[in-house]
Amino acid sequence: MVMGSPGLSNRNNGQQRLGITEPISLGGPSEEDVIKSRELEKYLHDAGLYESQEEAVSREEVLGRLDQIVKIWVKTISRAKGLNDELVHQANAKIFTFGSYRLGVHGPGADIDTLCVGPRHATREEDFFGELYRMLSEMSEVTELHPVPDAHVPIMQFKFNGVSIDLLYAKLSLYIIPEDLDVSQDAILHSADEQTVRSLNGCRVTDQILRLVPSIQNFRTTLRCMRLWAKRRGVYSNVAGFLGGINWALLVARICQLYPNALPNMLVSRFFRVYTQWRWPNPVMLCAIEEGSLGLPVWDPRRNPRDRYHLMPIITPAYPCMNSSYNVSSSTLRIMLEEFQRGNEICECLQAMEANKADWDTLFESYAFFEAYKNYLQIDISAANADGFRKWKGWVESRLRQLTLKIERKTYEMLQCHPHPGGFPDKSRPFHSSYFMGLQRKQGVPVKEGEHFDLSKAVDDFKLAVYQYTLREIGMEIRVSHVKRREIPNFVFPGGVRPSRPSKVSWVRKRRSELEVSGSTQPDRSGEDRTVSDGADSGRKRKLENDNVETDHAKSMRPCVGEVCEASPPFSNVSPSSAKYENNVEVSTGKIESPAQIPYQNGQAEVWSRCNPLINSLSVAGDASSSKEAEKLALEKIMAGPYVSHQALPEELDELEGDSEDRHQVKDFSGNMKDSRIEPSIEKSNNGAETSTGSYNGGLEELEPAELMAPSLNGTPEPVAQRKPIIRLNFTSLPNAS
Repeated sequence: MVMGSPGLSNRNNGQQRLGITEPISLGGPSEEDVIKSRELEKYLHDAGLYESQEEAVSREEVLGRLDQIVKIWVKTISRAKGLNDELVHQANAKIFTFGSYRLGVHGPGADIDTLCVGPRHATREEDFFGELYRMLSEMSEVTELHPVPDAHVPIMQFKFNGVSIDLLYAKLSLYIIPEDLDVSQDAILHSADEQTVRSLNGCRVTDQILRLVPSIQNFRTTLRCMRLWAKRRGVYSNVAGFLGGINWALLVARICQLYPNALPNMLVSRFFRVYTQWRWPNPVMLCAIEEGSLGLPVWDPRRNPRDRYHLMPIITPAYPCMNSSYNVSSSTLRIMLEEFQRGNEICECLQAMEANKADWDTLFESYAFFEAYKNYLQIDISAANADGFRKWKGWVESRLRQLTLKIERKTYEMLQCHPHPGGFPDKSRPFHSSYFMGLQRKQGVPVKEGEHFDLSKAVDDFKLAVYQYTLREIGMEIRVSHVKRREIPNFVFPGGVRPSRPSKVSWVRKRRSELEVSGSTQPDRSGEDRTVSDGADSGRKRKLENDNVETDHAKSMRPCVGEVCEASPPFSNVSPSSAKYENNVEVSTGKIESPAQIPYQNGQAEVWSRCNPLINSLSVAGDASSSKEAEKLALEKIMAGPYVSHQALPEELDELEGDSEDRHQVKDFSGNMKDSRIEPSIEKSNNGAETSTGSYNGGLEELEPAELMAPSLNGTPEPVAQRKPIIRLNFTSLPNAS
């Protein structure tokens, strides 16, 4: 049964159509687009995203050598199992690649995601993690060999001649593996165990993506661009609740389908335009969802209650189709929506510039996470040795998302978290790493004098869950503390040096100043002036006019209603008047700071009218307006799908949390399942700590692991004008960082 239109069909003119809908535009590139795309590709080269020819050859040699090794391995175990000479001669195993390497978007030093496919008599436990592991461990070319047999997707990680390899294993029901095996055929899943289905998923999804894009070269360049942008803006991490490699690839592939003749510079611009207007949780799909004949569960919110709570569904195109982004929470969705909006505004400015004056640095500017908030949570982890730290780190990283969810639920989402996507090692302390979360009060709601939030229960529950690790050893510890911005440790900054207060201004302010100097725009003094701090200025106040103007294009946004300047934080349903109030978060230690002394915080969006003179002056009034309106109507039609989603209540989500993710595990490009679930039964470990009988070996470099609340679409009440109070956080048992 197929739910929707085919992914591949023919239009009336006989040309093949890719995707489940007609394209938004079939327009080809202009001469200026060609120039800008060349400039964009040059920018990516200068950013060091492409490997050298020597490194490319080295990778190919390593893959060829690895293929030889698994062929020798399968003949060795076939002979040991008593197969006759003919069967031993015919015995075969084969190496496949997937992920960023297979897509052709990997960079220098990136690991290679590989899959070994073997016959039915080659077992995973005894042969793959036994004999093959022994063979690799005896080779001088192999270093840093780490088997992880108990992971949701069992994996062996190692370096071969300096090239990082992530190796999965799939045991097929075939007696002989043909050299021309096509893993994209559904029949290959027949009689396969769950671990094999998961291991095959990466290759099958990657190959299907390449089949479903109109131009592989344009897709690759655009994906490289979006991966760089996401990493710079801090939204590239599935484990933290953002998006990982597979998610970004699927989003870019869908834009390529909707604009099949566009070049990368236009595809990047349309990426932001489309996903700024996209009404989540409408799913992004490259092809129709097929139920198949093997009875494997597929994503369908009409029949599966758990699927209805996914906030940002991005569906994999290979059977069994699953949501690859169930980890997204209301906070991380809000953050990504703002980043899409920022990217859209910058691209509109870049498109209006002359080809030789386009400044891509503005789009790719790194997000100043440690300048964006006044209050943070610092999570410190440590272990006694390198192997223990690798496992402990992987386990804790897979659980960090739960701390965000617990805090938001305990505070009824009045306190919002912004997790940093990565950890920071402290070189002065071996086997130690720190993670950070920015804290802000929810925007657009009335402020209550003396309101405070008690985070101690959420933190204690989180630590208890983390300590339920079946492989926990003496020395594996975790500590959660509150830190102010000025108390952020120096080791998180480049070179260990805390930067001085930034002096640069946001891109919107810079462009507006340029236009005002040139006489292109005159500020409208009739609008209400609002004093806020520029996010990039970290506390310097400025005036914004025209806060209350909003175009039809902006009204199609969800959940944001205004424009957010660079370095401004995510926001949800911010009204112009509510944005005037600063959200100060203070630990209840008795110290009260004057609101006038507290700089503008990340959570307070700079509401910048999408109809302001800057944007108008950069637009081509007639054609651009009609083109955008046509695109908007086309998007409305695309999003009018058969799937129904509804808002989840906190109590419903708590009930689902324990088992909702097993059925929707989707392997990321590293081959690892995101947020592998363990159903714990509490027992005592040797060191006296409570542990679970479930097993998990962490340390997976991209373990990019939900049951979440959809963002409210209703307008927020305007606050009553009053003195701006300080909101207190009562951590009780939560210590301050020393």
